Amino acid sequence: MQLKTYIADDMQSALAQMRREMGPEAIIVSSQRAKEGGVLVRAALEKPEADLETAVTAEPTEAAIADFTTGYRDNLLRRLRETGASAARDTRHFGRAELIGMLREHRAPDSLAHALAEAAEKTRLTDMTLALASALDGKMRAEPIDFASASAILLVGPHGVGKTAVAGKLAAHARLAGRAVKLIATDAAGAGAVARLQAFAEHVGARFLVTETAEATANAIVECGLEKSLAIVDTAGFDPRNGKARAAFTALAQIGDLEAIGVVSANGDSEETAEIASALSLLGARRLIVTGLDTARRSGALLAAASQGLNLACITRSPYVAGGLESLTPLSLARLIVDGAGQADRGSAQ
Repeated sequence: MQLKTYIADDMQSALAQMRREMGPEAIIVSSQRAKEGGVLVRAALEKPEADLETAVTAEPTEAAIADFTTGYRDNLLRRLRETGASAARDTRHFGRAELIGMLREHRAPDSLAHALAEAAEKTRLTDMTLALASALDGKMRAEPIDFASASAILLVGPHGVGKTAVAGKLAAHARLAGRAVKLIATDAAGAGAVARLQAFAEHVGARFLVTETAEATANAIVECGLEKSLAIVDTAGFDPRNGKARAAFTALAQIGDLEAIGVVSANGDSEETAEIASALSLLGARRLIVTGLDTARRSGALLAAASQGLNLACITRSPYVAGGLESLTPLSLARLIVDGAGQADRGSAQ
C-alpha cells in the first residue's frame, strides 16, 4: 500500500491533487486542518508505486473534480461492503426492522428513525453499524473547533445544559493549543454562574471578565481581537424556541467576529432537543456542542440534535474541565447506537 500526504487550501484542491498523482482508486485515510491553514489529507493506494506513474496528470476541470468526488464515495462504499463481508462475524447483520427497533429504543424521533433506516437500506451494506454510519453521513457533519484560528465564541442554549462547564473545557483546550484566553460572563444574575466561570478561568490560566450589556461584550471582544486572544462568552440560559427570548438575545448573537455555538444536552427529550437545535440555527448558530453523554442512557436526543443541519463541533462525557471535549463521527455515533442496543431500557436498580 502506498501512502501520501497532501496539504492544500481546501478539501477540493486536496482531492484534485490526490487524483492527479494517485488516480481514482486512492482513498482518504484521514483529514484534518493544517496548523498553518488549509487542510491536510492522508491518502492510500493499494497499487505498486510504479503504477503511480500512469495516474492522470492533466489539470482537472470542476466537472472532473465533481466526478472524482462521486467516484471516491462510491469506491469507499464498495470497500466498506467488502470489509463488512470479509470481517469476522462478531458484528450485527443489517435488518431494516431491527434498526428501526434500535432507534426507537434510543427514543429517536419516529420520522428520523424511518429516514435513517431507509437510507441505511439503500447502501446495501450488510453490516448494521456500517449501514447506519453511511446513513448518518447524509444527516450530520462533524466540524471540530480550530483553536488556532478561532477568535471569539458565544455559547448559547437552554438552562442547565452545561454551558459554563463547556466554556471551561474550551478554555482548557485553547490554552493547550498555546492561545491566550479570556472567559467572559454575561449572566451576572445567575446563581453561582459568575463564581464558577471565574474558578474555571483561574484553573486554566485564563483571564476573566463580567459584562452586563451587549455593548460591553462587543468592546471586550474587540480588545481580545487586538490582543489575538480567544474570547469565550458564557450566557444566561433561555428557550430559543421562544420568539421574545430569542429577540432579546439577538444583540449578542449579532456582534461581529463572534461565532454563536449552540449547546444542548443528550439527556433531553429527543423531540424537544430537535426543536431547540433548529431554533438555535435561527439565532445564527452554525455548530452545536452536545453535553451529558456520561449520564445519557439513550442516544435519541444526540441523534436528533446532530440531524438538524447544525455541524457537530464536539460532545462531552464529563461535567469536569479535565474531562475535555471529544469529536463524534457518523461511524462512532453508529457504534454508540448499535453497541447500546438492548441496554437502553434495562433497569438501573442493582
